[in-house]
Amino acid sequence: MSTLTVTKRNGKTENINLEKIHKVIAWAAEGLENVSVSQVELKARIQFFEGIRTTDIHETLIKSSADLISENTPDYQYLAARLAIFHLRKKAFGDFEPPHLYTHVKNLVGQKRYDAHLLEDYSEDDFNQMNDFIDHSRDMNFSYAAVKQLEGKYLVQNRVTGEIYESPQFIYILVAACLFAGYDKHERLNLIRRFYDAVSKFKISLPTPIMSGIRTPTRQFSSCVLIECGDSLDSINATSSAIVKYVSQRAGIGVNAGAIRALGSPIRGGEAFHTGCIPFYKHFQTAVKSCSQGGVRGGAATVFYPIWHLEVESLLVLKNNRGVEENRVRHLDYGVQFNRLMYQRLIKGGNITLFSPSDVPGLYDAFFADQEEFDRLYTLYEQDASIRKQTIKASELFTLFASERASTGRIYLQNVDHCNTHSPFDPKVAPVKQSNLCLEIALPTKPLNSVDDPEGEIALCTLSAFNLGTLNNLDELEELAELIVRALDSLLDYQNYPIPAAQRATEMRRTLGVGVINYAYYLAKNGVKYSDGSANQLTHDTFEAIQYYLLKASNKLAKEFGPCLAFNETTYSKGVLPIDSYKKEIDAICSPKLNYDWESLRTSIVEHGLRNSTLTALMPSETSSQISNATNGIEPPRGFVSVKASKDGILKQVVPEFERLKQDYELLWTIPSNDGYLQLVGIMQKFVDQAISANTNYDPQKFDAQKVPMKVILKDLLTAYKYGVKTLYYHNTRDGADDKQEDMDDCAGGACKI
Repeated sequence: MSTLTVTKRNGKTENINLEKIHKVIAWAAEGLENVSVSQVELKARIQFFEGIRTTDIHETLIKSSADLISENTPDYQYLAARLAIFHLRKKAFGDFEPPHLYTHVKNLVGQKRYDAHLLEDYSEDDFNQMNDFIDHSRDMNFSYAAVKQLEGKYLVQNRVTGEIYESPQFIYILVAACLFAGYDKHERLNLIRRFYDAVSKFKISLPTPIMSGIRTPTRQFSSCVLIECGDSLDSINATSSAIVKYVSQRAGIGVNAGAIRALGSPIRGGEAFHTGCIPFYKHFQTAVKSCSQGGVRGGAATVFYPIWHLEVESLLVLKNNRGVEENRVRHLDYGVQFNRLMYQRLIKGGNITLFSPSDVPGLYDAFFADQEEFDRLYTLYEQDASIRKQTIKASELFTLFASERASTGRIYLQNVDHCNTHSPFDPKVAPVKQSNLCLEIALPTKPLNSVDDPEGEIALCTLSAFNLGTLNNLDELEELAELIVRALDSLLDYQNYPIPAAQRATEMRRTLGVGVINYAYYLAKNGVKYSDGSANQLTHDTFEAIQYYLLKASNKLAKEFGPCLAFNETTYSKGVLPIDSYKKEIDAICSPKLNYDWESLRTSIVEHGLRNSTLTALMPSETSSQISNATNGIEPPRGFVSVKASKDGILKQVVPEFERLKQDYELLWTIPSNDGYLQLVGIMQKFVDQAISANTNYDPQKFDAQKVPMKVILKDLLTAYKYGVKTLYYHNTRDGADDKQEDMDDCAGGACKI
């Protein structure tokens, strides 16, 4: 082996230096438990060959370490990560030591990879101070999966040649510098330091659009885009155009198409015969897939429609593998909208009457804005023999919905009444009519009649998350909430808007969506579980603190900069808080006692307003959880070691503190039913002002004949509704495989990348 020659990065050849290789691995293994330097060396050396490049040697060492990650040897994920960071820095800088921040920024601005405003807004002295804030040793706290995600998605690079131009700590400091550039010169460096520490210590988790985009000339960072389509060709075409613009900006799309009239409806007084929803859904599908996201894949979108739409039986099977292309639109996801009356019809064994929205004036609007008026009109139209309609047993329609949801996993649910009765918006003037691709955004929209329609409203939401696993005390959230609200609110003014309707809506409402990651670890380290109610009170108190401190931070910003322009369209302006409008059934599963001074906050909000109409949304957080070495969002892990397939290969990641907390974690498929999980989601929803990406999970092996009974699935839908849950995301069915988790790029196709 010692006679082999290697080709160095500069093209020169020399004899292989095994001692140097040994020293690098030993350096990476320092302080780690149950890792063997010699085992990594042996595993790698059998793959060396004559003339091997030094870069290939390093990649072989990294892969050899990563292959050894297991429950029994979790620290190999840090050994592999350190080797990967070493390799990454050598590629980026030609050296292990990163350059001075000012030198680095000047170089990349010169290459047009960083935004030129950095050198315009900050002096060399400012950069000297920011350089002192940076602790590059924090790179060594990443896991292997995190480093690979950073390389694949976040680091500024040439995606054609594979050249990398920065290391992770530069991302964190420069995101802070960009977001706080507009602040007073004496205040902003303090904010930059505090924000840098919070994100680089994983206390705050940032979404992919922010991590990958801020500091570059690209300026679109909202993760979620909600577009409402009206019932006209102009609106349908404007919606399609808006989809293309935002898909090209890597955003995930929600499209409300519920107002489109049904097949056979008259057009122009009967002059033409309407082709129905499906051709227009196909049109949206083409728009969604027309632009690739980063050259990797097409975009993704979810289309929303009401369960009482006349075409619902055809719409529910659009993802079904049976059928032909003419009657299927398989490359979109679908969100089906329910309300109280639909559930009442199911419970009472009644019927659901299907209508075309165009035939029943006022019904579609009342579906969102006024539940009593919807009940009145719906009953009235059912009795009107002149109106085209179809009647179906509620149990049959719910079963069709649940069956398609189970078979595809991707037919979602939105309870539109909960989205409007427990909402920051007054449904009479700003109803919530849809959600997004990941089912956690609940914001007002207005249909576009043209791309420049001054009356249209496209809702955007900018995301981030608290890492619950880093908290020692809930009052730590006060500082983190102020940092996260200031940063995201600044981003709204920092970014660009490709469509005027989105800019106007953002300026009017300034909506934010702060969620959480590492909830499963948080429960484990507090010795409580999903399934048995033991986590209910902890969850109640935690999410109370989250919403309280976020509202307090936004109220403080309103005192400084003024409230959002459409504050008068919020329930907050009337003194109504989330603690006033939640489903009181929650009080039966945990104490309703509140720990914070909500009345003083209420008074201050009415007097001074809020800078932001919304503040919370619980998103899946697939990628950003990996970056922070955390468990996904609010979900229980499928295994102690997650094995996720991505374009970067197989990434193994061990749950936090596995060896100490092994007995305290509750794994997904060991949870006996969805009951405990849905209780927890309902408790969270009491405080969350938007919605929650909540899943239902089923293991057929727990049931007779290895088949999940329909009555169990329907019971879970009713349980979710009972506790005020606004949306349901994936329906997961265990297939008996080894529980590998596909990296869906957060929300199945590039959306919601937090």
